[in-house]
Amino acid sequence: MSRRPRASGYFRTGYAQDLRLIETRTERSALVVLLVALMAFPFLASPFLLDLANQVLLASIGALALMLLTGYAGQVSLGHAGLMAAGAFTVGILVKEAQAPFWLTLPAAALVGALLGVVFGLPSLRLRGLYLAVSTLALHFLVVYLGAEYETRRGYSTGIVIDPPAIGSLAITSGRVWYFILGLAAAGTLVLCLNLLRSGTGRAWAAIRANETVAEALGIGVAGHKLLAFVVSSSLTALAGALFAYYRGFVSVEAFSLFLSIQYVAMIIIGGMGSLLGAILGAIFVTLFPYGIEAALRALPGAQRYAGMLFAVNYAAFGAVMILFLVLEPLGLVGIWRRVQTYFLMWPFKHRPMGRR
Repeated sequence: MSRRPRASGYFRTGYAQDLRLIETRTERSALVVLLVALMAFPFLASPFLLDLANQVLLASIGALALMLLTGYAGQVSLGHAGLMAAGAFTVGILVKEAQAPFWLTLPAAALVGALLGVVFGLPSLRLRGLYLAVSTLALHFLVVYLGAEYETRRGYSTGIVIDPPAIGSLAITSGRVWYFILGLAAAGTLVLCLNLLRSGTGRAWAAIRANETVAEALGIGVAGHKLLAFVVSSSLTALAGALFAYYRGFVSVEAFSLFLSIQYVAMIIIGGMGSLLGAILGAIFVTLFPYGIEAALRALPGAQRYAGMLFAVNYAAFGAVMILFLVLEPLGLVGIWRRVQTYFLMWPFKHRPMGRR
């Protein structure tokens, strides 16, 4: 009796296999186990751990959006915090000025992000590299300035308080409910990114990232695809900012500092450039890293003496980790994961790098 060949996850024999999101029985089983674990987590976790998980889910949306723009389309951006601020302030302004419900404010935030993506994506048609990064940095300062002006002129000197979103008469305040909402948002963002990258648009972005001149010679509309990358990424990022505003119930310019943009860049570098899994791993690592440093300091003898140093130690350790990944592990966390995966797939056989004997 003949057996149907199964894709191994590495060797594919047809286009249908190449388009599958889940290729093997092992991957399907692992996905089921992961979904069960994720569904059970909010019923077992403490409020603190649940809040950490919600922070990771929010960060994952923004990291996936930036990975599309930088990791796949090759367009450098330092305006990520500004886009999140734009989405958050869109929600704050619409709620305060028009008492708009969430099913209007969330699409409005995504639309504002898309418009900003067009405006600040236009320089990408003429600028590259460092010059493009500096031009996107202007987005951050512009949005933060406008947000601060709104706060001052409307008397919200300490920030805008946002009432919890409500479905009918039921207000969404539970961290457990937010976990499922943010989980669905992060999963939807991941599926959208996966399908975009599997389409002609994703292949065009990959070609532009590799070589714009060659991509244009192949008939790819470089200008249009660059703008599309900025629009999609900016819209998703603004939506993440809107969800952040609702989840925290508070919007202030202090929450969207330049350091937040650097954190998102760190997520895709530490996670692994050019990988959606890397974006998620990077979001997990960067979000949990400060809490790990705090726990390590508390474990030291005489922990009270180091309480005032926590902020400085966090910054220093964060910078050191970024340098170590850039120098020692340029493929990021996803590179480590792939090596571990390859080891178990090839066990008990040893895999030696080419060129070694």
